[in-house]
Amino acid sequence: MTQHDLIVIGAGPGGYVAAIRGAQLGLNVACVEKEPALGGTCLRVGCIPSKALLESSELFAEASGKGLSEHGMVIGSVKLDLAKMLARKDSVVKGLTQGVAGLFKKNKITRYQGMARMLGGGKVSVETKDGPQELEAENIIIATGSKVATLPGVELDGDRIGASIEALDYATVPKHLVVIGAGYIGLELGSVWKRLGSKVTVVEYLDRILPGMDSEVAKAAQKILEKQGLEFRLGAKVKSAKLKGKTKCVVEIDAQDAIECDRVLLAVGRKPNTDGLGLEAAGIALDERGRVPVGDHFETSVRGVYAIGDVIRGPMLAHKAEEEGVACVEYIVTGYGHVNYDAIPGVAYTHPEIASVGKTEEQLKEAGIEYRKGKFPFLANGRAKALNQTDGFVKILADKETDRVLGVHIIGPRAGDLIAEAAVAIELGASSEDIARTSHAHPTLAEVVKEAAFAVDGRAIHI
Repeated sequence: MTQHDLIVIGAGPGGYVAAIRGAQLGLNVACVEKEPALGGTCLRVGCIPSKALLESSELFAEASGKGLSEHGMVIGSVKLDLAKMLARKDSVVKGLTQGVAGLFKKNKITRYQGMARMLGGGKVSVETKDGPQELEAENIIIATGSKVATLPGVELDGDRIGASIEALDYATVPKHLVVIGAGYIGLELGSVWKRLGSKVTVVEYLDRILPGMDSEVAKAAQKILEKQGLEFRLGAKVKSAKLKGKTKCVVEIDAQDAIECDRVLLAVGRKPNTDGLGLEAAGIALDERGRVPVGDHFETSVRGVYAIGDVIRGPMLAHKAEEEGVACVEYIVTGYGHVNYDAIPGVAYTHPEIASVGKTEEQLKEAGIEYRKGKFPFLANGRAKALNQTDGFVKILADKETDRVLGVHIIGPRAGDLIAEAAVAIELGASSEDIARTSHAHPTLAEVVKEAAFAVDGRAIHI
């Protein structure tokens, strides 16, 4: 039996950040991860590799189309070296996973590779390559993340009909890719393969794309993505997706419609990953959605056992898990730890990017909260003009009485970076006037945020 102060199960963004913060606070920390590489789904087969491909495919599309010629650069035909593009993606991932391993070494975190199973009483068994090893700690954090959500009738084969992991490594560009699900993952990976030459059809059960995001932004995003060539079949229920011969797939929609394609990407979300953890033996029961129930400080029903990230309630986002990892460990050590969930941004890395933080208009209306709205388009911004990226706008929602910022929604160039200012504003309880009165460098895209703040009071300057 090996003794530690803290055992973290899972080395994804939530887990490895919790482990590092624990070590910084003086704890003897162990981290159990079944995969050889650290970083979890996000770093290995999710956020990072998909962003690498998004960047590469965007450059390819710009060079292949009129993007560069409008800047005065005339080039010949552009050839795709898909193998090299995928190798670059893998190199980015490898470098970052090695970086996490280096952080573990620097912070003297003991890493155990293997499948963890909780035994109760502060004990964890790890099935390593050398056999089972038992660990014990006063505090245990479950940070095992999530796995792909499946859909009845969709027969995943790990190749032609697959999920996001398979879509990161197609050996050839599909002639026709059908994406089931119009959320972040489906739109991002659909955009990658459309830029590289695929016909892409996105099938969504709801009558809109980007469920949960502000509807005005989602409508604008759909129009822009349609101009880029993505096809949408909304309000369509997928009954089945099956292989047809060696190279084709058939996606059956409703009762009388079917789409034949080369590959199918299932992207209908993710679900908590708690398989094989022995939670029942430890005295922890899951909720109706398969999540680990926790209190305000991430504690489960069992004393000394906590859970964070995708296995608990809330959005399944890497940075949400990181915030929870820090807050959870700080609560264990200091008695205080807090996450403001209204200040957790979400980003879709399409082109242009789409970012959101705080409440949507629909949520404010449903809650009966009176608000004022300010909007400003990137078309009226000098930096956006210089970049030749003028699609989209910034929208700020502020409380009608107090002017406190309640939500910010952006579709436009570098929205994922611009949303950070809005998250800080919400975290600090700032007003739209605070943003409007803060000097923003010129010429920058951030000036659109400032102008949207001015627009809340009906006094935008440059429009």
